[in-house]
Amino acid sequence: MSELLTALSVVFVIGGAFLFVAHRFKLPIVPFFIFAGIVAGPFVEEELTLELARYGIVLLVFTFSVQIQFESVRTVLSDSEVIALGQTVVLGGIGVIVSVLIGLPADQALYIGIAAALSSTIVGTGLLRTGRYRNLVYGRLAESIHYVQDLIAILLILVLSAETFAADPVATQLGYGVVLIGAAVIVNRQLFDLLGRVSGGSDELMLVSVIALLIAFLGAAELAGVSLAVGAFVAGLAVRRDPTEHLGMLNGLQSIRDFFTAIFFVTLGTLVTVPTVEVIIIAGLLTILTVLVKPAVTISLLLYKGYEARSATLTSLNLVQVSEFALIIAIEGLVVGMLAQPVFAAIILAATVTMLTSSLTSRYDERIYRTLSDRGLLRKQYEKVDERSAVPDDIAHHVIIVGYGRQGRRLVETCEASDRPYVVVENDPVLLQDLESECEAYVFGDAMEQYTWTKANVERAELVVSTVDSNSVSNWILALAEDGDVDIVLRARTVSTARDLIERGALYVSVPEVLAAEQLVEHVEAVAAGEISGSEIRADSLAELEQRAESEYYTTADEIKAMR
Repeated sequence: MSELLTALSVVFVIGGAFLFVAHRFKLPIVPFFIFAGIVAGPFVEEELTLELARYGIVLLVFTFSVQIQFESVRTVLSDSEVIALGQTVVLGGIGVIVSVLIGLPADQALYIGIAAALSSTIVGTGLLRTGRYRNLVYGRLAESIHYVQDLIAILLILVLSAETFAADPVATQLGYGVVLIGAAVIVNRQLFDLLGRVSGGSDELMLVSVIALLIAFLGAAELAGVSLAVGAFVAGLAVRRDPTEHLGMLNGLQSIRDFFTAIFFVTLGTLVTVPTVEVIIIAGLLTILTVLVKPAVTISLLLYKGYEARSATLTSLNLVQVSEFALIIAIEGLVVGMLAQPVFAAIILAATVTMLTSSLTSRYDERIYRTLSDRGLLRKQYEKVDERSAVPDDIAHHVIIVGYGRQGRRLVETCEASDRPYVVVENDPVLLQDLESECEAYVFGDAMEQYTWTKANVERAELVVSTVDSNSVSNWILALAEDGDVDIVLRARTVSTARDLIERGALYVSVPEVLAAEQLVEHVEAVAAGEISGSEIRADSLAELEQRAESEYYTTADEIKAMR
């Protein structure tokens, strides 16, 4: 126990120093955690590191499975099942075949195939950054593909944990898995609500109860001889709730997840060793399969299912890392003697490299897509847009509303009240049913694809109103003004950004708490009724933004004087 505490102390001291540097210079924290682990590696015994990594990943699996929301991915789940299964079969098969060709035994090649096929839920979900990205089609696709791959990983763990690959031991392990899932369903539907009533609304008691259920499922998995990762994943499903329920409990689990996320990435770095030539070759092969071949396969499958090239590309770039489940399988294979040390070292090295590079691909995903598109490497197709859109062919002099959130709904009501034709542009699958039942005209497509605007008949529109506070979307829409006679209304997060957008041609920019949603609706009504000109709106907006910027300046100056 003292050795484990010493190892944790080393991990946190070195990890804390690297975390301080990352926050000080506003850099991504994942690479710094991994670098901290590499530095801490010589001070921690490998046996302790393996044990720490194993339990850290298991608890991470639990906290992530708690947050799985079936409803949010339901609209793309059927497609994601096909993509995830196809990707697993293709990448797994290529990984096994190429590994055998370079001289690895078939049983070792199997681990390489698994590592190539599965993607990291921890990293991938983190790269989506905010709920706003998860509400986009590529965010929901990526999230649901991760979910399906996690289920595939659980199945693989059950199969590989059998004593032999004979039918009876494998069937026994699968049977235990089914029993655990059945118990999770019973707990989720019957026991959890009872615990909520007994706790009397106490978030602390609910958190303790959830931890107790986790321990119970881990104990059941240990008793049945099933991997602890399976028990943790099933335990998460057992206590999975809607985010609006037991918010305090979920916040407590969020803190636990953040704690073990740090441990996971640091211990991953500690497992990295000085590679031999053999390890470099195997790790290089696995990295190429993960970073280059996997996104190519994913894009091809999504295009085959009818998704737009941009959604397919951005989805694929969220899957370019080795999965934590692959690390669990590798660690358990090493512990029981089924996985050779060089292959294990190669999987660890490839996981480290791909988790580092995925931060870069996420940051430059738009640039990567544009590069591939401009060079003609992506096939353009818009079957999903045509299938899920409804726009009259003769629509003209209309308002195009980007986004169907609270502001978008108010604007639709305003247009309908003034009998002004409109087209809503939305890309959130959850809102598709609302579009179909509530809107007269809509395009279900990506606002950063030209075909979406062609479908919305932007050339004959009078006004485009964006309710999305994305700089990329705003810049894209502004480019429309260069090609046609259409007024642009945008949304921004800061005064300086809003001022820049107006100076570049926007008619009006809504800034939360400055040029608010109520004003936006009023201005749209005035424009629709012809009561105010575009130049007057632009002048008023600039004056208000200048006044706000001046106010912020003097407030800051007064604060500085007070501090002195």
